[in-house]
Amino acid sequence: MCTHYIYEICAHCVHQVAVHSFVENLFRSIWGLPNSRAPLAIKYFFHFLDAQAERKKISDPDVLHIWKTNSLPLRFWVNILKNPDFLFSDLEKTPHLDGCLSVIAQAFMDSFSLVEQHLDKHSPTNKLLYGKDIPQYKQEVKLYYKLVKDEPSISSQELKIFLQGESKVQYQSNYTTTDAPDKLKEDMQNVKELFENMKRIGWS
Repeated sequence: MCTHYIYEICAHCVHQVAVHSFVENLFRSIWGLPNSRAPLAIKYFFHFLDAQAERKKISDPDVLHIWKTNSLPLRFWVNILKNPDFLFSDLEKTPHLDGCLSVIAQAFMDSFSLVEQHLDKHSPTNKLLYGKDIPQYKQEVKLYYKLVKDEPSISSQELKIFLQGESKVQYQSNYTTTDAPDKLKEDMQNVKELFENMKRIGWS
């Protein structure tokens, strides 16, 4: 049993090292601010939650953090991270790939958690792999929420115009990924090849 546990840790570590830069780029693209501005829909929704907290006289910042985290990262993004085949219909999610995606999704969820992790040798492998990265990710998440909060609010009319434009774009692309940026396609292909190579050398 001990040998099997060591083997499992080594296998996961190889995966973590191989895809670490991809994972960091992915996380930071989710909680990053392109052109130093949050997407309009996110800004509008987060400001709505801020307004509700003020209206109900909720001053505890942890409550707002939990509201926002449960509404977007945990309800939407975790689902996508664990099931990329929702977006990329030609992606085969093998059991091996599914396990790796679960580890990445767990690290993502831990980044938004307000609970401090206390890891030791008895902690689950999927917690240990990104344990040293989580404190930094937590700080980035808090900064992300603060920057969005500090942005000017937008009106319902501005949001309506934005959503109409997005609907038109999605309709024209027929809900396919054929118009995805070349860099995104290349990154996805690289990740897929990494997992396939690891599987061939026996890290399954």
